[in-house]
Amino acid sequence: MSKTPKSTTKKDEAKEANGEGAPTAAASMPVPPEPAATDAAPKGPASLRILGQYLKDLSFENPNAPATLGPQQTQPDINIAVNVNARNLSPSDFEVELHLDAKATVKEKVIFAAELVYAGTFRLENFAAQMLHPAVLIECPRILFPFARQILAEATRNGGFPPLMLDPIDFASMYQKRMQQQVAGKA
Repeated sequence: MSKTPKSTTKKDEAKEANGEGAPTAAASMPVPPEPAATDAAPKGPASLRILGQYLKDLSFENPNAPATLGPQQTQPDINIAVNVNARNLSPSDFEVELHLDAKATVKEKVIFAAELVYAGTFRLENFAAQMLHPAVLIECPRILFPFARQILAEATRNGGFPPLMLDPIDFASMYQKRMQQQVAGKA
């Protein structure tokens, strides 16, 4: 699975909030197998169940402490990268990973760097074939995001900084842009 990082600064986030930009990120997983002829129509209502959620990787670096913990002359530039990866565990079960990378710098000096991989396993049943891929790459990370956001906020707070509170992420827009990029790449 490929990862394409997306970085933003607080200035970029302000543009996104005003509708001037939208986040993009990797949204990759194997294409689900085509349903067999007998499975052409779902046998009941679509069902998405959370089988588990877990912290897969967490790293927080405060390389210039304690000098960086005091008041700063200028606001740091904070770059955020968001990636979503998924893989099949079985025909109906998927592991979805939400990668969040945050790096704060002042005049090219790193204030802090945090990397988080928060994952979940999901069971998706009775989804139409064309709806399975978007459900895995839009709805599953949307479920994981509040938990990952809280972990990242606590990590920055425990590192001696104000909690980094990420704005909500539009996973549907990210997915659509990724699919457009893939179509453009094939053309």
